[in-house]
Amino acid sequence: MTPQLSYSAHARRLLALGIPLAGSQLAQFSVHMTDVVMMGWYGLDELAALVLGSGFWFILFIFLAGFGFAVMPLVATASGQGDATTVRRATRMAIWLSLLAAILIYPVFLFSDRVLLALGQKPEIAALARPYLAIAGVEMIPALMVAVLRSYFSALERTRIILIVVLGAVVLNAALNWVLIFGNLGMPALGVSGSAIASLIVNIAMVVVLALYAQAKTPENDLFRNPFKPDWPMFRTVFRMGIPIGATALAEVGLFNAAAVMMGWIGTASLAAHGIALQITALTFMVQIGLSQAATIRVGNAAGRGDRAEMRRGAAVAVVLSVVMATFSTVLFLSMPETLIGLFIAPDEPERDAVLAIGASLMFFAAVMQYSDGGQVVTLALLRGLHDTAVPMWLAGVSYWIIGLPVAYLFGFVFGWGAEGVWMGFIFGLTMAWLSMSWRFWRQKAAIPQPA
Repeated sequence: MTPQLSYSAHARRLLALGIPLAGSQLAQFSVHMTDVVMMGWYGLDELAALVLGSGFWFILFIFLAGFGFAVMPLVATASGQGDATTVRRATRMAIWLSLLAAILIYPVFLFSDRVLLALGQKPEIAALARPYLAIAGVEMIPALMVAVLRSYFSALERTRIILIVVLGAVVLNAALNWVLIFGNLGMPALGVSGSAIASLIVNIAMVVVLALYAQAKTPENDLFRNPFKPDWPMFRTVFRMGIPIGATALAEVGLFNAAAVMMGWIGTASLAAHGIALQITALTFMVQIGLSQAATIRVGNAAGRGDRAEMRRGAAVAVVLSVVMATFSTVLFLSMPETLIGLFIAPDEPERDAVLAIGASLMFFAAVMQYSDGGQVVTLALLRGLHDTAVPMWLAGVSYWIIGLPVAYLFGFVFGWGAEGVWMGFIFGLTMAWLSMSWRFWRQKAAIPQPA
C-alpha cells in the first residue's frame, strides 16, 4: 500500500502542478490583451470589431472546448491506473469530437454579421467583424486541438511544456500582429483580419509543437497510433463528459456577459468600470484556474489508484490553497482599489473621476467575490476529477441563472443599487455554486470512476 502523503507534501505537489498551469493561463490571457492593445493603436472601430468578434468566438470556443477539457480527468485517472491504452483512446476521441464540432460550427462564422446585426450591433462594426470571424472560424480547429493537447499534458503532470509553448505564443502573436495589422516588413496593413490571421498561425504552431513533443516525450502512450480508428464507447464517454463541462463554462461566461448588458443600461461610466474590474479579477482568477486544474489531476490520479483517503486529503489541501489565494487577492483589492482601476484609464479621460469612483466601489465587491469564485472553480474541478460533470452543470446553471441573474437585476434596478447591485448577483450566484458543489463533493460517496 502506498504511504499517505502529508498535507505539506500534497501542497508542494499541487503547487508544482498549479504554478506552471497558472502561468500558462496568465500567458494565454496576455495574448488576448496584446490583441486588444495593438488593435487600439490601429483604430477605434477596428478595436470595437475585434472585441465584438473575439467575444463571439470565445463563447463558441468555451463550449466546444469541453471535449478537450474532458481529457484531463479521463487521462489523469487512466494514468493513475497505469492504463496507457485508455490515455490514447480518450485523447484520440477528444480530437475526433473537437474536429467534428469545429467543422459543424464553421457556417455560423460565415454569417456572423447577420447574427451581430440581429443582436443590435452597429452595421459598420458588424461588417468589420465578419472577415475577422471568417478567419477565426478556421482558427477554431487548431485552437480546439491545443485544448486537447494541453489537457493531455496537464493530466500527465507535464506542465512545463505547456507554459513554454504558451509563452512562445505570446511572443509570436505580438510579432505577427505588428507585421499583419500595421503592414510592416512590406506586408499590407490588414487591420482586424491581420489579427485573425496571426491567431490562426499561432494556434497551428502550438498544435505542431505540442504534437511533436507528445510523440517524442510520451512514446509509451503512442498517441497518434491508428488516428482514424473509431472507438465508439470512448467517443460516447468523452461526449457525455464534454457537453456538461462546456455547458457549465458557458453558463458562467453567459452570466458575466448578461451583466455587461445590464451595465450598459446604467451608463457608459458603469460599463467601463465594470469592464476594468472584470479584467483585474480575471488576472487573479487565472491563478485559481491553474490551481483547479492541478486539483482535477491530483484527484483523478488518486481515484485511478483507488486511494480514496489520499483523494480527500489532496482535495482539502486544494481548498485551503484556494482560500489563501483568495485572501491575498482580497487584501490587494481593498488596499489599492483606485490605483488598480486608474491603470486602465487615460489621465485626460473626461469621465475618469466617475469611472474611478464606480470602479473603486466595485473592487470591494470583487474582493468579497474572491472566496466564492475561487471556491466554486476549485470544487467544480474536484468533481471533474471524479468524472462527475452532469450534476455540477445543473448546479452551476441554477446558481448562475436562476439565482445570480435575478438577484443582479433585483439589487441593481429594483433596489436601485446600480452597478454594485449587479455585482451582488455575482456574489449570490457564485456562492450558491460553491456551496452546492462543495456539498456534493464532500457528502457524496463518490465511487471510483472506471474506464470506458
